[in-house]
Amino acid sequence: MRHLMNPLDFSVEELDRLLDLANDIEANPAKYAHACAGKKLATLFYEPSTRTRLSFEAAMLNLGGSVLGFSSADSSSAAKGESVSDTIRVISGYADICAMRHPKEGAPLVASLKSSIPVINAGDGGHQHPTQTLTDLLTIRSEKGRLHDFTIGLCGDLKFGRTVHSLIQALIRYPNIRFVLISPEELRLPDNIRDDVLVKNNQQFQEMVRLEDALPELDLLYMTRVQKERFFNEEDYIRMKDFYILDKEKMKLAGPNMLILHPLPRVNEISVEIDDDPRAVYFKQAQYGVYVRMALILTLLEVEVC
Repeated sequence: MRHLMNPLDFSVEELDRLLDLANDIEANPAKYAHACAGKKLATLFYEPSTRTRLSFEAAMLNLGGSVLGFSSADSSSAAKGESVSDTIRVISGYADICAMRHPKEGAPLVASLKSSIPVINAGDGGHQHPTQTLTDLLTIRSEKGRLHDFTIGLCGDLKFGRTVHSLIQALIRYPNIRFVLISPEELRLPDNIRDDVLVKNNQQFQEMVRLEDALPELDLLYMTRVQKERFFNEEDYIRMKDFYILDKEKMKLAGPNMLILHPLPRVNEISVEIDDDPRAVYFKQAQYGVYVRMALILTLLEVEVC
């Protein structure tokens, strides 16, 4: 039995097979329509989510399985003080696989140690978001045709952005990736990612404050929102939330083939006027998330479809 806590839990070869499976699911949905008939997915979401929770549910339903779970801690026994360990022990008797989102870093890992079913980390605090990373990798590979030899700009909340942390850790395993880290001083990439991941692995990276300076050299731009829920006081959030706004004027500085990704939800860091730009792939990215989660469920449940 395997769990997914971190994108590095899969080797590059295993990731390639997973992404190949996701592409086959996209091309041949009917082939997989009953692959998980009789199987149940438990979605244990201790904090709000739209895309991640619903894409997990859509993934399992598309595979012919069923779903149970809760969408907030208030609607679970956590409100009564039940521990994650006790919850997963109970859920293990109800479902075949579990996706857990929790505001505390490491909570899904704790659950995996007590679980008798596969546990997927669907986001833990500002730590990791591995299934978003799988979605990002599938999007990049499907739209760019490769996972190597490009320059990617990561813009916005690099301090608390778990999607950014996970994506960096995944991409450094591929050759000739150059990172441009675009953020205000207050939201810079944490030292443990900058020093222990980028510097330690001799990775090419550059830190910038102005988005306009970075745009001309990028093959990919990964925008993130400033996350209100990660701030300790509202004044700091209000001061930082509009630091970057990608609009048509700024897009004139970007190359004709630069792709814009965003893990969503957005607030106002990408103007809606960009949505019809062919370089904007963030809504397509959300759809790729369903395919990759379908592939992940099949992989962890060891279901093979001929």
